[in-house]
Amino acid sequence: MTVPSNLRSLRVEEAAPGILVVSFNRPELRNAISTAVCEDLREVFGPLVFTPGEWRAVILTGAGDQAFSAGGDLKERQGMSDEAWRLQHAIIEESAYAILNSAVPVIAAVNGAAFGGGCELALCCDLIYASTSARFGLPEVTRGIMPGAGGTQTLARAVGERRAKEIILSGQPFTAQQALDWGMVNQLCAPDRLMPTVLDLARTVAANAPIAVRQAKKAIHHGLQTDLTSGLLFEVQAYERMVSTEDRHEGVRAFNEKRKPRFQGR
Repeated sequence: MTVPSNLRSLRVEEAAPGILVVSFNRPELRNAISTAVCEDLREVFGPLVFTPGEWRAVILTGAGDQAFSAGGDLKERQGMSDEAWRLQHAIIEESAYAILNSAVPVIAAVNGAAFGGGCELALCCDLIYASTSARFGLPEVTRGIMPGAGGTQTLARAVGERRAKEIILSGQPFTAQQALDWGMVNQLCAPDRLMPTVLDLARTVAANAPIAVRQAKKAIHHGLQTDLTSGLLFEVQAYERMVSTEDRHEGVRAFNEKRKPRFQGR
């Protein structure tokens, strides 16, 4: 996969070999999610579902230091017909599902407000690292709607049913510390340490065998959607995919030769 060059509302750059940083790039609008943002997300993450190429880790963050994303662009939505709203929401769903189903691990670096759709897109990522000053919320019910980019499902799986109901039905914001305590966030960082910490993590993930990482992610993700017995069967099938890979042989050789392995994704 090559980095798209026709993006309007995202900034995409290769931070290190195999590591892609995708930034919401509307800081003057607190990185609000417009139709163009979702079309760009679909363009970037769509290929990562089945054809990730050499990419081994992705970081999703927001430009500036005020917001990861403050949620849906309600100014753009002002005056939309019901049909136009539905069509736009379909694009939002497609972009969210592309992140959720990415074969490559995706790490959210939440550097400010993550409300509404912004919070939902962070929840679509595999890991969430957050600035200590970050704030989260799903206020959709206060606007006559409800989370519709996976939030009712991903949040409940992260924090449990009762806490998710409290967050969504009240529409009230919550702090980064609360998100950590409830299990939604993996780690908090000082604002100036967020991206360096996430980049270090991405480098660690990227240094591991990419097929193994993708298969492990797939086993966890899909196994949680089913019963234990079915999940274990899926795990074995995912494991079998790696037995004949060059990376598996390289990992064993490197261990016995007391050197770092050189994984090629083959």
